[in-house]
Amino acid sequence: MPPDPLPITRLPSPVPSPFTGLLVRFARELRAAGLAVGSGDVGVYCSALSQLDPADLVDLYWAGRTTLVNRHDDIARYDEVFRRFFLGAEGPDSELMLMLRASLQAQGALAIPSTEPGEAGEEDDAVLGWMASDVDALKHKSFAACTPEELAALRRIMTRIRLTPPRRRTRRSAPARSGTRPDPRRTVRESLRMHGEPARLYWRRRKVRLRPLILILDISGSMADYSRGLLQFAHSAKRSAGRVEVFCFGTRLTRVTGAMECRRPDEALERAARAAFDWDGGTRIGDSLDTFVRGWARRGLCRGGIVVICSDGLDRGDPAVLAAAMERLSRLSHRLVWLNPHKGDDPAFRPSTLGMMVAAPHIDLLLSGHDLASLEKLAALLPGLN
Repeated sequence: MPPDPLPITRLPSPVPSPFTGLLVRFARELRAAGLAVGSGDVGVYCSALSQLDPADLVDLYWAGRTTLVNRHDDIARYDEVFRRFFLGAEGPDSELMLMLRASLQAQGALAIPSTEPGEAGEEDDAVLGWMASDVDALKHKSFAACTPEELAALRRIMTRIRLTPPRRRTRRSAPARSGTRPDPRRTVRESLRMHGEPARLYWRRRKVRLRPLILILDISGSMADYSRGLLQFAHSAKRSAGRVEVFCFGTRLTRVTGAMECRRPDEALERAARAAFDWDGGTRIGDSLDTFVRGWARRGLCRGGIVVICSDGLDRGDPAVLAAAMERLSRLSHRLVWLNPHKGDDPAFRPSTLGMMVAAPHIDLLLSGHDLASLEKLAALLPGLN
């Protein structure tokens, strides 16, 4: 006798309703394959995904394996049904499945662990190899040349970039097991606790902390092909690093740090777009940086920090204002990095716009930022900017 269909009226709605229906259909496939999956288990599955990303195949797999599989012998059948339903041709052809397949492209390969060594076949290895090759090519493709599906896949990869700003030693100290600076207070206190008997010598070391990271992004019309990707990168930086501030500018400066605190990237970008009224407008780099220096940098926001400016250097303002703002910003910050998408992969790139020629003497590091590979290069170089 076939199992009874799973009811959906009792399920909570912690995830979007289209995904809830997709999860119910997946549970029915598991029951048809012989797994003991009840409506309560599906409810727990939905609740687990409410804390994760339902469009992420890795989250889908592990949340289901944790909540829907009760026996070790059922893992192989669960893997088979998961591959057939989410990765095969038998799954429902809808926008949700297109979103999930874009997620798979972004991750390069869904590494479902085998239950026994050597269980994966040669065909699966070939498919995973093709996926990894496609993702590597996608990382070196300019944001301006990507299709909407490829941009969605790049956003999935970008969420896994982890930025680590360089560390600096502070004036405060903390107890340490060894070092060159003794801790007399702790040493005397321990000696008194031992009734005056000689105690071992204690040490202190200077504390270290992450340097602040400030991202100033150009969202003018000339940067329209790159601004969304750079904002996604800023969202990943805000969620992974310590003290991160994000600003946008076109004709004026807008602080969007609060918008970047949303967990979902699309919602964060939407909130940032609503906050910046001059999106896809003109460019006044000098006036915007001067506003940042007067209103934020002088108050200590970027003291000892890394300032990253993302712009093509097309400025309609006064070059003298830009030169003065860059000179002040270079003195107030620890390192000044500029991302120019027009640089591309050309190692012999020379600034050709007036804004870039004015700013060039004050820049410590010039990168491109036109594709994901260049942003990963920035993430790799960031810890060494001491």
